[in-house]
Amino acid sequence: MSAPFLEVVDVFKSYFLNGKRIDVLRGVSVQIQQGELVSLIGASGSGKSTFLHVVGTLDLPATGKMFFRGKSVFDMNDGEVAEFRNRSIGFVFQSHYLLPEFTAAENVAMPALIARHDPKPTMKRARELLERVGLAERSDHKPGELSGGESQRVALARALMLKPDLLLADEPTGNLDPSTGEGIHALLREVNRDLGVTAVVVTHNELLAKSMPRRLRLKEGAVVNADD
Repeated sequence: MSAPFLEVVDVFKSYFLNGKRIDVLRGVSVQIQQGELVSLIGASGSGKSTFLHVVGTLDLPATGKMFFRGKSVFDMNDGEVAEFRNRSIGFVFQSHYLLPEFTAAENVAMPALIARHDPKPTMKRARELLERVGLAERSDHKPGELSGGESQRVALARALMLKPDLLLADEPTGNLDPSTGEGIHALLREVNRDLGVTAVVVTHNELLAKSMPRRLRLKEGAVVNADD
């Protein structure tokens, strides 16, 4: 039997606040298969973002293992982890973090331009991705000329620029009205279906979470099936 696409094993993570230790992740274990679209819900402060940051290697756990296609990620050196993160993971956050002085197309292209990819095909792909997220006509607009929902679509296109294996979205609709938020979730489902990108979406909105094929809940520092 082949190894899971992503496997998190017995991960613990704590923080210290005012001299007191706060245990956020308490033995989290979960397997995610290639091509899955997974929502992760939980009470405020339950550790959803911490979990996503650990999976995305933006933060390291106190103890535990994570395997990506059978390879132990936390046993990599710093350079290998950075390469893995840049090559394999795309991020979408609650705030879009677009660069205000650049156009939508330039923002989408930025990860590839930073990686010194050829500018001409890079900009072509950026415009194609903007077309995919419904913003072809906004390619040359700057973030200040875009709505919140449009900006988040640009951020999603940027996350897809380097063709990641895994997309991690941390409350991508948290700053949006319900209708616009549903549009972003629908777009995530479309990207998962059409591009085959494995995605984990953290959300506080249980109604939107239920639109995902698989639903997990972070409860008392552990991941459980949301429907149990």
